[in-house]
Amino acid sequence: MRIVDLASRPDLLDPALNLGDVGGEFIYAGFSGKIITPERLLRHWSRYFLIALDDDGVPIARALSVPLTYPADDRHELPAHGWDEAIQWAAQDLMDGRAPDTLCALEVVVAPKMRGTGLSTPMLKALKARAAETGLKRLIVSVRPIGKEDEPDVPMEEYALRRREDGLFADRWLRTHERLGARMIKICPFAVTISGSIADWKEWSGVNLVDGDNVIPGGIAPVHANVERDCGVYVEANVWMEHPF
Repeated sequence: MRIVDLASRPDLLDPALNLGDVGGEFIYAGFSGKIITPERLLRHWSRYFLIALDDDGVPIARALSVPLTYPADDRHELPAHGWDEAIQWAAQDLMDGRAPDTLCALEVVVAPKMRGTGLSTPMLKALKARAAETGLKRLIVSVRPIGKEDEPDVPMEEYALRRREDGLFADRWLRTHERLGARMIKICPFAVTISGSIADWKEWSGVNLVDGDNVIPGGIAPVHANVERDCGVYVEANVWMEHPF
């Protein structure tokens, strides 16, 4: 296996973005998610788009990240709006010409055939290395705990703090970060917020929403729907973690 970036291999953009059913794709339907288009990834953040290739040169994993400035005069703590606001920060810094000092990981996706092989660990290590290579000081992540999909109704404050007997986080994705030296900073309660019509949610999730809370594939929180008002709102909490160098 070897890891390349999109800057050196722009031809891998589409194959890397089509690694198979990864769940949770609906988060890119939100306002912040729409900022992260393939064209912008290629134009602005290609050095921070990493792709793992197998021995035949076929993409088997990707890691997306964006550089931003944190802390700053107007940014004294990691935002409660987590993933959403981190993307907005990166876009603002790009428009304002502000030099970044931090890398924020947006997602690590492993091809279905390679899941369970531990491939996410070298992808995170590669992000840390890329941050260091480009003069950045830290890696931050608005982590979506993988196992939370099985317990969408459990508050994140309860779920994320669970520990195993050996003292490590119970959730395997939180545990992966912890084993690489990351520390939990805080819960970000509004990390991803998406609203849409009943038809929108049918398109995004394949689910016909009913009144009240609805569980959707890839969701780590329910979608609250009001059919009469033709509206469904999804708000998921994440966990801010920092990988210091």
